[in-house]
Amino acid sequence: MQNWIIVLIRTSIIFFLTLVMIRFMGKGSLSKMTPFKLVSYIVIAIIASLISLGLIGNLIFGLLSLFIWVAFSIALDYLSIKSKWVHDFINGRETVLIKNGKIMEENLLDVKLTGEELLKSLRSKNVFNLADVEFAVMETTGEINALLKSDKKPVTAHDLKQKVAPISEPQTVILDGNILDESLSNRGLNEEWLKSQLSNLGVSLDNVFLAQIDSSGDLYVDLFDDSIELPKPQVKELLYANISKAQADCLSFSLETNNPKVKGMYSSDSKKLEKMMNKLEPYLLR
Repeated sequence: MQNWIIVLIRTSIIFFLTLVMIRFMGKGSLSKMTPFKLVSYIVIAIIASLISLGLIGNLIFGLLSLFIWVAFSIALDYLSIKSKWVHDFINGRETVLIKNGKIMEENLLDVKLTGEELLKSLRSKNVFNLADVEFAVMETTGEINALLKSDKKPVTAHDLKQKVAPISEPQTVILDGNILDESLSNRGLNEEWLKSQLSNLGVSLDNVFLAQIDSSGDLYVDLFDDSIELPKPQVKELLYANISKAQADCLSFSLETNNPKVKGMYSSDSKKLEKMMNKLEPYLLR
Protein backbone atom coordinates (compact mmCIF):
# COMPACT_ATOMS: atom_id res chain seq x y z
CA MET A 1 0.00 0.00 0.00
CA GLN A 2 1.31 3.45 -0.92
CA ASN A 3 2.52 5.73 1.84
CA TRP A 4 0.03 8.51 1.13
CA ILE A 5 -2.87 6.08 1.48
CA ILE A 6 -1.51 4.89 4.83
CA VAL A 7 -1.17 8.48 6.05
CA LEU A 8 -4.70 9.28 4.83
CA ILE A 9 -6.27 6.30 6.62
CA ARG A 10 -4.24 6.79 9.79
CA THR A 11 -4.98 10.54 9.89
CA SER A 12 -8.71 9.98 9.36
CA ILE A 13 -8.87 7.46 12.20
CA ILE A 14 -6.83 9.64 14.58
CA PHE A 15 -8.93 12.69 13.65
CA PHE A 16 -12.25 11.15 14.69
CA LEU A 17 -10.67 9.35 17.66
CA THR A 18 -9.23 12.64 18.95
CA LEU A 19 -12.56 14.37 18.36
CA VAL A 20 -14.33 11.83 20.58
CA MET A 21 -11.66 12.13 23.27
CA ILE A 22 -11.81 15.93 23.32
CA ARG A 23 -15.60 15.77 23.66
CA PHE A 24 -15.19 13.52 26.69
CA MET A 25 -12.75 16.04 28.17
CA GLY A 26 -15.52 18.64 28.19
CA LYS A 27 -16.16 22.06 26.73
CA GLY A 28 -14.12 25.15 27.36
CA SER A 29 -12.83 28.29 25.72
CA LEU A 30 -9.09 28.62 25.25
CA SER A 31 -9.17 32.02 26.94
CA LYS A 32 -10.83 30.46 30.02
CA MET A 33 -8.49 27.46 30.35
CA THR A 34 -6.01 27.03 33.15
CA PRO A 35 -2.36 26.72 32.05
CA PHE A 36 -2.27 22.99 32.88
CA LYS A 37 -5.37 22.20 30.82
CA LEU A 38 -4.02 24.22 27.90
CA VAL A 39 -0.74 22.26 28.03
CA SER A 40 -2.72 18.99 28.13
CA TYR A 41 -4.60 19.91 24.96
CA ILE A 42 -1.37 20.90 23.22
CA VAL A 43 0.35 17.62 24.18
CA ILE A 44 -2.64 15.59 22.99
CA ALA A 45 -2.60 17.50 19.69
CA ILE A 46 1.14 16.85 19.26
CA ILE A 47 0.81 13.13 19.99
CA ALA A 48 -2.12 12.86 17.56
CA SER A 49 -0.07 14.63 14.87
CA LEU A 50 2.96 12.39 15.39
CA ILE A 51 0.78 9.27 15.11
CA SER A 52 -0.91 10.60 11.95
CA LEU A 53 2.43 11.24 10.24
CA GLY A 54 3.87 7.91 11.37
CA LEU A 55 6.68 9.58 13.31
CA ILE A 56 5.96 7.29 16.25
CA GLY A 57 7.28 3.94 15.11
CA ASN A 58 5.04 1.75 17.24
CA LEU A 59 1.38 2.63 16.64
CA ILE A 60 0.25 0.83 19.80
CA PHE A 61 2.65 2.84 21.96
CA GLY A 62 1.45 6.06 20.33
CA LEU A 63 -2.23 5.27 20.95
CA LEU A 64 -1.42 4.18 24.50
CA SER A 65 0.31 7.49 25.19
CA LEU A 66 -2.66 9.37 23.72
CA PHE A 67 -5.17 7.44 25.84
CA ILE A 68 -3.09 7.97 28.99
CA TRP A 69 -3.01 11.76 28.54
CA VAL A 70 -6.75 11.89 27.89
CA ALA A 71 -7.59 9.50 30.76
CA PHE A 72 -5.41 11.40 33.24
CA SER A 73 -6.92 14.73 32.17
CA ILE A 74 -10.47 13.43 32.64
CA ALA A 75 -9.56 11.82 35.99
CA LEU A 76 -7.97 15.03 37.29
CA ASP A 77 -11.01 17.06 36.21
CA TYR A 78 -13.25 14.67 38.13
CA LEU A 79 -11.04 14.80 41.21
CA SER A 80 -10.95 18.60 41.01
CA ILE A 81 -14.74 18.63 41.23
CA LYS A 82 -14.74 16.33 44.24
CA SER A 83 -11.79 17.83 46.11
CA LYS A 84 -10.90 21.49 46.55
CA TRP A 85 -7.36 20.52 47.55
CA VAL A 86 -6.86 18.71 44.24
CA HIS A 87 -8.44 21.63 42.39
CA ASP A 88 -6.11 24.15 44.01
CA PHE A 89 -3.08 21.90 43.51
CA ILE A 90 -3.72 21.49 39.77
CA ASN A 91 -5.22 24.86 38.85
CA GLY A 92 -3.78 27.08 41.55
CA ARG A 93 -5.75 29.67 43.53
CA GLU A 94 -7.03 33.10 42.67
CA THR A 95 -4.85 36.06 43.61
CA VAL A 96 -6.16 39.28 45.15
CA LEU A 97 -4.74 42.28 43.28
CA ILE A 98 -6.76 45.12 44.82
CA LYS A 99 -8.22 45.04 48.33
CA ASN A 100 -10.12 47.84 50.05
CA GLY A 101 -9.25 50.07 47.12
CA LYS A 102 -5.48 49.52 47.48
CA ILE A 103 -3.22 47.69 45.04
CA MET A 104 -1.40 44.67 46.48
CA GLU A 105 2.03 45.19 44.92
CA GLU A 106 3.48 41.95 46.30
CA ASN A 107 0.67 39.93 44.73
CA LEU A 108 1.23 41.71 41.43
CA LEU A 109 4.85 40.58 41.58
CA ASP A 110 3.80 36.99 42.36
CA VAL A 111 1.65 36.75 39.23
CA LYS A 112 4.23 38.61 37.10
CA LEU A 113 1.80 41.43 36.32
CA THR A 114 2.84 45.05 35.78
CA GLY A 115 0.79 48.06 36.77
CA GLU A 116 0.15 48.90 33.12
CA GLU A 117 -1.12 45.37 32.45
CA LEU A 118 -3.44 45.65 35.45
CA LEU A 119 -4.88 48.92 34.14
CA LYS A 120 -5.29 47.39 30.69
CA SER A 121 -7.18 44.41 32.10
CA LEU A 122 -9.46 46.72 34.11
CA ARG A 123 -10.17 48.81 31.02
CA SER A 124 -11.28 45.65 29.24
CA LYS A 125 -13.93 45.38 31.98
CA ASN A 126 -15.02 49.00 31.35
CA VAL A 127 -13.25 50.19 34.50
CA PHE A 128 -11.16 53.24 33.59
CA ASN A 129 -10.76 54.86 36.99
CA LEU A 130 -8.75 52.88 39.51
CA ALA A 131 -10.29 54.90 42.34
CA ASP A 132 -13.66 53.28 41.56
CA VAL A 133 -12.38 49.74 42.32
CA GLU A 134 -12.99 48.25 45.75
CA PHE A 135 -11.71 44.73 45.06
CA ALA A 136 -10.03 42.95 42.13
CA VAL A 137 -8.88 39.37 41.77
CA MET A 138 -6.99 37.38 39.16
CA GLU A 139 -8.69 34.04 38.50
CA THR A 140 -6.77 30.83 37.88
CA THR A 141 -7.40 31.33 34.14
CA GLY A 142 -5.55 34.66 34.22
CA GLU A 143 -8.74 36.70 33.90
CA ILE A 144 -9.11 39.74 36.16
CA ASN A 145 -12.49 40.54 37.72
CA ALA A 146 -13.24 43.74 39.60
CA LEU A 147 -15.82 44.82 42.16
CA LEU A 148 -16.68 48.51 42.05
CA LYS A 149 -17.21 50.61 45.15
CA SER A 150 -20.82 50.73 46.26
CA ASP A 151 -21.29 54.37 45.20
CA LYS A 152 -19.83 53.66 41.75
CA LYS A 153 -21.99 50.69 40.81
CA PRO A 154 -24.67 51.22 38.13
CA VAL A 155 -28.13 51.86 39.56
CA THR A 156 -30.49 48.90 39.14
CA ALA A 157 -34.26 48.57 39.32
CA HIS A 158 -33.79 46.83 42.67
CA ASP A 159 -31.97 49.89 44.03
CA LEU A 160 -34.89 52.08 42.94
CA LYS A 161 -37.40 49.59 44.36
CA GLN A 162 -38.99 49.28 40.93
CA LYS A 163 -40.67 46.18 39.60
CA VAL A 164 -39.51 44.92 36.23
CA ALA A 165 -40.81 42.16 34.01
CA PRO A 166 -39.03 38.81 34.25
CA ILE A 167 -37.08 38.06 31.08
CA SER A 168 -36.44 34.66 29.56
CA GLU A 169 -34.09 33.86 26.70
CA PRO A 170 -35.34 34.87 23.22
CA GLN A 171 -36.17 32.11 20.80
CA THR A 172 -34.68 32.20 17.30
CA VAL A 173 -37.52 31.14 15.01
CA ILE A 174 -35.95 31.87 11.60
CA LEU A 175 -32.32 31.44 10.61
CA ASP A 176 -31.03 31.89 7.06
CA GLY A 177 -34.61 31.87 5.78
CA ASN A 178 -35.45 28.55 7.46
CA ILE A 179 -38.19 28.25 10.08
CA LEU A 180 -37.13 26.55 13.33
CA ASP A 181 -40.21 24.65 14.48
CA GLU A 182 -38.78 23.64 17.85
CA SER A 183 -38.20 27.27 18.88
CA LEU A 184 -41.74 28.17 17.80
CA SER A 185 -43.24 25.36 19.86
CA ASN A 186 -41.19 26.51 22.89
CA ARG A 187 -43.15 29.77 22.73
CA GLY A 188 -46.45 27.95 22.16
CA LEU A 189 -46.68 29.23 18.58
CA ASN A 190 -46.83 27.64 15.15
CA GLU A 191 -45.69 28.26 11.60
CA GLU A 192 -49.04 29.79 10.54
CA TRP A 193 -48.74 32.48 13.24
CA LEU A 194 -45.21 33.31 12.13
CA LYS A 195 -46.17 33.61 8.47
CA SER A 196 -49.09 35.88 9.36
CA GLN A 197 -46.71 38.15 11.32
CA LEU A 198 -44.34 38.32 8.35
CA SER A 199 -47.29 39.07 6.09
CA ASN A 200 -48.33 41.97 8.36
CA LEU A 201 -44.79 43.33 8.10
CA GLY A 202 -44.89 42.98 4.34
CA VAL A 203 -41.81 40.73 4.05
CA SER A 204 -41.32 37.28 2.54
CA LEU A 205 -39.71 34.35 4.31
CA ASP A 206 -36.87 34.02 1.81
CA ASN A 207 -35.78 37.63 2.58
CA VAL A 208 -35.49 36.98 6.34
CA PHE A 209 -31.98 36.30 7.60
CA LEU A 210 -32.90 36.00 11.29
CA ALA A 211 -36.01 36.37 13.44
CA GLN A 212 -36.38 36.14 17.21
CA ILE A 213 -39.30 36.21 19.63
CA ASP A 214 -38.63 37.68 23.08
CA SER A 215 -40.33 36.77 26.34
CA SER A 216 -43.07 39.35 25.80
CA GLY A 217 -43.99 38.04 22.35
CA ASP A 218 -42.36 40.80 20.28
CA LEU A 219 -40.99 39.58 16.94
CA TYR A 220 -37.61 40.99 15.82
CA VAL A 221 -36.81 40.49 12.14
CA ASP A 222 -33.52 41.09 10.31
CA LEU A 223 -33.64 41.02 6.51
CA PHE A 224 -31.05 40.17 3.89
CA ASP A 225 -32.04 43.42 2.16
CA ASP A 226 -30.82 46.07 4.62
CA SER A 227 -32.40 48.87 2.59
CA ILE A 228 -35.88 47.86 3.82
CA GLU A 229 -36.94 49.55 7.06
CA LEU A 230 -39.25 47.53 9.32
CA PRO A 231 -41.46 49.02 12.05
CA LYS A 232 -40.29 48.42 15.62
CA PRO A 233 -42.40 45.83 17.50
CA GLN A 234 -44.76 47.58 19.92
CA VAL A 235 -47.04 44.83 21.19
CA LYS A 236 -46.64 45.80 24.85
CA GLU A 237 -46.93 49.53 24.21
CA LEU A 238 -50.11 49.10 22.17
CA LEU A 239 -51.67 46.90 24.86
CA TYR A 240 -50.90 49.49 27.53
CA ALA A 241 -52.23 52.29 25.31
CA ASN A 242 -55.52 50.43 24.78
CA ILE A 243 -55.98 49.90 28.52
CA SER A 244 -55.12 53.55 29.15
CA LYS A 245 -57.71 54.66 26.57
CA ALA A 246 -60.37 52.45 28.16
CA GLN A 247 -59.60 53.94 31.59
CA ALA A 248 -59.79 57.48 30.21
CA ASP A 249 -63.11 56.73 28.48
CA CYS A 250 -64.63 55.34 31.69
CA LEU A 251 -63.50 58.44 33.59
CA SER A 252 -64.93 60.71 30.89
CA PHE A 253 -68.29 58.88 30.87
CA SER A 254 -68.53 59.15 34.66
CA LEU A 255 -68.10 62.92 34.43
CA GLU A 256 -70.56 63.39 31.58
CA THR A 257 -73.51 61.41 32.96
CA ASN A 258 -75.97 62.73 35.56
CA ASN A 259 -77.24 59.30 36.54
CA PRO A 260 -75.73 58.51 39.96
CA LYS A 261 -75.84 54.75 39.37
CA VAL A 262 -74.17 54.96 35.97
CA LYS A 263 -71.66 57.53 37.28
CA GLY A 264 -70.68 55.18 40.11
CA MET A 265 -70.28 52.25 37.72
CA TYR A 266 -68.02 54.14 35.32
CA SER A 267 -66.04 55.66 38.19
CA SER A 268 -65.52 52.20 39.74
CA ASP A 269 -64.42 50.72 36.41
CA SER A 270 -62.04 53.64 35.88
CA LYS A 271 -60.35 53.01 39.26
CA LYS A 272 -60.07 49.28 38.56
CA LEU A 273 -58.41 49.95 35.22
CA GLU A 274 -56.07 52.47 36.86
CA LYS A 275 -54.97 49.87 39.41
CA MET A 276 -54.43 47.37 36.59
CA MET A 277 -52.32 49.90 34.69
CA ASN A 278 -50.13 50.51 37.75
CA LYS A 279 -49.51 46.78 38.09
CA LEU A 280 -48.84 46.24 34.39
CA GLU A 281 -46.65 49.31 33.83
CA PRO A 282 -43.37 47.61 34.89
CA TYR A 283 -44.11 44.73 32.52
CA LEU A 284 -45.35 46.67 29.50
CA LEU A 285 -43.34 49.89 29.51
CA ARG A 286 -39.91 48.91 30.96
